[in-house]
Amino acid sequence: MKKLFAKIAVAGLFMLTPVIAQAAEGYSTANVNMRAGPSTRYPAVAVIPAGSSVEIRGCLSDLNWCDVEFYGGRGWVSGQYVQALYQQRRIYVGPQYYRPLGIPVIRFSVDNYWDRYYRNRDFYRERDRWSRGPDYYYRDRDNRDRDRNRDNDRDGRDRDRNWRDGDRNRDGDRDWRDRDRDRDWRNRNGDQDGRDGNRRGDRREGDRRPDRRNFDCRPGDPSCDQ
Repeated sequence: MKKLFAKIAVAGLFMLTPVIAQAAEGYSTANVNMRAGPSTRYPAVAVIPAGSSVEIRGCLSDLNWCDVEFYGGRGWVSGQYVQALYQQRRIYVGPQYYRPLGIPVIRFSVDNYWDRYYRNRDFYRERDRWSRGPDYYYRDRDNRDRDRNRDNDRDGRDRDRNWRDGDRNRDGDRDWRDRDRDRDWRNRNGDQDGRDGNRRGDRREGDRRPDRRNFDCRPGDPSCDQ
């Protein structure tokens, strides 16, 4: 009976002991982006310099991408840029080496992973779109950009039409004002010309000299000889 209780106690201790996650040490072979997901289409969260040491926390079974830790940050790097030490030589991390290197096969979920590591990042606000996959996100973004450009073009055409209509109205008002101004000018100058003409006519009438034939000629006056 005492042995049974001892076995139960030991089992309980194993259950309470936290499971230590497996990891393998690796090295970056180039200046490579650590991304928020297993694709080059996910946002970059850091740049790992060539030759830097990283902790490989797990890799995908269907894609050669690994979840790595670098200076306390977490992200994803393609296995073609990560090497690990295996049997006294460095090899590129691939599915055939996961088990010998002690690398667990894991899955990726945007919701869980981003909730854990990227809550303070700007791209976290669009987590719902990213959760459908990077292809969907970019396709949705392109559609939104296309709709926005179409709306901007439509607004631009409407503004141009309004400007043209406004110019046409202004031109029409300007024509009416010009015609009114010309009419006023003609009326004013016509009256002035009429008054000037009358004055000139009056002046000519006043300056007209009487015909010499209307004077009585005196005998011996030279002007009467004509």
